[in-house]
Amino acid sequence: MRFAHVVPPGGALPRLVLVDGDEAVFVDELFEGAPATLEQLIAGGDALLDRVRDAGDGGARHPLTAMRFASALLTPPVVLAIGLNYAAHSSELGLKTDSTPTVFVLWPNSLAGHDGTTTWPRTLSESVDYEAELGVIIGTPAKDVDPEHALDHVWGYTVVNDITARDIQYSEAQWSRCKSFDGFTPTGPFVVTRDEVPDPQALHIWTVLDGTTLQDATTAQMVRPVATLVSHLSRSATLLPGTLISTGSPGGAGYSRDPQVFLRDRSTVTVGIDGIGALTTHCRIVD
Repeated sequence: MRFAHVVPPGGALPRLVLVDGDEAVFVDELFEGAPATLEQLIAGGDALLDRVRDAGDGGARHPLTAMRFASALLTPPVVLAIGLNYAAHSSELGLKTDSTPTVFVLWPNSLAGHDGTTTWPRTLSESVDYEAELGVIIGTPAKDVDPEHALDHVWGYTVVNDITARDIQYSEAQWSRCKSFDGFTPTGPFVVTRDEVPDPQALHIWTVLDGTTLQDATTAQMVRPVATLVSHLSRSATLLPGTLISTGSPGGAGYSRDPQVFLRDRSTVTVGIDGIGALTTHCRIVD
């Protein structure tokens, strides 16, 4: 199944929709007490998901093109980001892949939706880069899980663009601020349930900036696969339902290119993962 948060024409707040091709079904209209957000759907467990699935066929259809997308998750308990999880990306940044995953937190203000505009001041950074990443959403609490059972705790997958101010990244020891400007973590447009992705390590992942493909890879190139990451993170803290894990970016970053390629004023960048979705962000730099 495929879900999204959208704001309907004339609406103010995001609502959860079940996506069927180019059409959307408002989940909160399917039955009394139906969830209005993905977080509520996840909290209801398999029983609520099954009820939504059964009721979805009878729901009223609306054109998805009339909707404005919001972030794939609205209020995740935490967004955990993994750095240096593709050898090619670590090498091009001149950074060493550690023996354990590099983990940092992204601030909630950075979340943004598909086809939105992310704006930042020129005085803060003129070295802003893109990073296509697979997003993993936790469905049931995970604590001390082994890799063999880690994917059982995954609810679904989405696309993340881990936008990064490289000059700040290289001037500070911690990476949260350089990746947490307002709108620096676009997610979506869709969340697909776990059953739609039988192998998260067999996905084509890519980036197109202003019409040019700059990242073109596969999640098979991850240094540590999704199951290993979930297991590792669950050793130190319980991963709560709705937690979003951004699993790292492949090679092809703009920082490492000669000449360097950064997001410019009025750039349009699309990051995508085949079978999950294509996530577009429009860029504006203000003086």
